[in-house]
Amino acid sequence: MEISVVIPVYGCKGALPELYSRLCRTLEKMNVEFEIILVEDCCPQNSWEVIKEICSSDIRVKSIRFSRNFGQAKAITAGLDNCKGEWVVVMDCDLQDRPEFIKNLYKKAQEGYDVVFARRINRKDNIITKFFSKIFYKVYDYFADEKTDYTICNYSISKRIVIENYCRMREHGRAYMLFIKWLGFKQTAIDAPSDKRYEGKSSYDFWKKTLFALDCIISQTNKPLKFSAGIGFIISIASFLYIVYLTIRYFIGMGIPEGWTTIVVSIYLVGGLLMFAIGVLGLYVGNIFNEVKNRPLYIVAEKLNFKE
Repeated sequence: MEISVVIPVYGCKGALPELYSRLCRTLEKMNVEFEIILVEDCCPQNSWEVIKEICSSDIRVKSIRFSRNFGQAKAITAGLDNCKGEWVVVMDCDLQDRPEFIKNLYKKAQEGYDVVFARRINRKDNIITKFFSKIFYKVYDYFADEKTDYTICNYSISKRIVIENYCRMREHGRAYMLFIKWLGFKQTAIDAPSDKRYEGKSSYDFWKKTLFALDCIISQTNKPLKFSAGIGFIISIASFLYIVYLTIRYFIGMGIPEGWTTIVVSIYLVGGLLMFAIGVLGLYVGNIFNEVKNRPLYIVAEKLNFKE
């Protein structure tokens, strides 16, 4: 098996026949043995019925159905756990990423790269989404000591050795692109045109994106803990110096300034910073709690066209 294409499916039911048709045309022209793995993440549109029809007509298309919604990252993981290709393509199902671009990714990989990402040069997202995307990666880069291109997405091709090492990491908090970058190997990115979403709108609203951003940071680095500890240390030093200053004023007869406002503001400031530090610590404790339960990343309800 030369190429496996792994696609998490949630929403965009109407795009699946078009996605399948364009993938087959592209991969057949490349003259390689391939498989397409569709991972249905309990799509509310009942995409499974369409997937079953596609699988019944073409054994090169394989599918996995989850018992409930586990999220895009875990759907990608399920596909990678079951793929066989020497090269593995990961892409979304909404046709924002053009299936025809796989040949460009594959050709670039043959130059000696282990991973080739698609860089969206004309993203069809709105201005607000692009703005917050840039802000997230700026914050992420600071905490993770990385340099990340916000235009790079999951759409990529990776060598078998990269995928095998990705699958060894079984953390529940997982972002495919960030994990692949962390693995290292020889990576590059090439410009790729992108289209509008085939139908509907993304299920990732602002709140979900915020939670995902927090999860990415917490799962990749412990720098927020050091950051909150640093703030606490700075406040402690400033408070100590202020006490020394007040003591000196008292003994030289200058008096000590009194005021209810100063006291209340100081209490609220320190209290807020303490709550911030405890909240950051709580996120990490919650992460530990999720990991030590050692539950499976996903539950498979049904598989199609996989040989036992």
